[in-house]
Formats: sequence, C-alpha cells, structure tokens
Amino acid sequence: MTTSRFLTHLVAVCLALALHQGAASAQQSEYIIVSGGPALRQWENLRKPGEQHDRWWGNFVRTARVRIEEIQKQQPPGTLITWLVYRDSYLRRTAEDKQPLISNVESVRDKYKIRLVWFHTGDDVINYINGGLNRGSTKISGFEYFGHSNKFCFMFDYSSDTYGVSSCWLHEADLKKIHRGAFARNAYCQSWGCHTGESMSALWKKATGVPMVGAFGKTDYSDMHLRNWHVGLSPGSHWRKG
Repeated sequence: MTTSRFLTHLVAVCLALALHQGAASAQQSEYIIVSGGPALRQWENLRKPGEQHDRWWGNFVRTARVRIEEIQKQQPPGTLITWLVYRDSYLRRTAEDKQPLISNVESVRDKYKIRLVWFHTGDDVINYINGGLNRGSTKISGFEYFGHSNKFCFMFDYSSDTYGVSSCWLHEADLKKIHRGAFARNAYCQSWGCHTGESMSALWKKATGVPMVGAFGKTDYSDMHLRNWHVGLSPGSHWRKG
C-alpha cells in the first residue's frame, strides 16, 4: 500500500470511529416513574380503623420523590428522569384538604430538575412509553410504579372518584400495546403496588421483553409520612421477579 493510500485509509478509519462515537454519545436513556393518586378521606372514613391505609395525600409522591433522588445518584450522567403523575386524584384531594397539592407535586419537579408529565388515562401512560421521546435514540432504562394495584392492573385512582373502585387503570390485557423496542435490554422495572407479581409482572415481561419485580401479596404504605420512604410488605408477602 502506498503512503497516500495508507493515509487515505487511516483518515477513513478515524472518521468512521468519530461517527460511531458521536452516535453513541447521542444515545440517551430515560427512567420513568409513575405515581397514582390518593384516596379521598371521605371514602377512607367509611372503612374500619384498621383497614384505613391510604389517608395521607403524599404516599405515592414521597416514595417517588426519594426514589428520584436515589436514581439521580445511581444512573449514568445524562439519564433523563420523567415523572408521570395522575392529576385528577390530586385535584380532588386538593378540594378536600384545602391544600395546594398540585403545587406541591410541581415543587418536586423544580427541585430535582426532572420532567413532569400529568396523565389522565391508562392509554396516556402507554402512549408516553411508546412515543413520549424518540425510542430509536432514547431507550427506557427503568420504570417504577407507586400506587394502588391488584394482580391484574395498576389502579391510578382507587377510592378517589368512587368508593372502593377505580375509574382509571392500566390493565395487563392492554400491555400488548407497548412497543417492545421502547425498553433497553437491561432495563429495571418494579411495581410498588399490591399483588403485581401474581399475574401482571409476567405479562409485562411478555409485552416489553424485560422482567418486572412485583409483590406477591400486599405492599404497605401506612405511616409513610413517618418513614424515610421504603414501601413495606405486609406479613406473608414477598417480592417476585416476573
């Protein structure tokens, strides 16, 4: 190979490496946190004292807030953190408590410099997963849910609009709408709601290609305003990786 051909080849190799490194640096990851909403006190007051488990408005906000702080320390620099919050429940509880709960949620966004997205339906959550950002260049590296759930679905507003039921949810049957390529291969997913590990976690893995840690049994948010943040497990419950 002549000197000129060698130099031409060397320049081409260096250019290819530079383009590859530029493409790699352009790749971002996004960590998504989802918070459901609190019950209304008027409904919780109908329960027996030992069964009232969702009285503090901030159960699903404080847990998310402290988890966001942890994620910012643990994830690679440049990781985007997006917080999806079910707005309607906080509006209802605002009217009941006479407190600026929407502003309280927004103060978490401002303090930690994250992206806050209010949502109103389960499809809003799926649509954000699929296309909130360009999933060709920004894969989801983590997904965590704080809120009510049963073995089949996330219940975003349990006992908020109507006593003892949910009018806004994400059912496991709808998970097939999620684009499988939205998640990074090694993404970490966990539901901090009750019973998710009994059924929904398995369908989450089938839909997304990544497992979800979920509770087999109930989780415990009681006295959350007195704890640092960690969601407990009720006696006899355990975590299961779907």
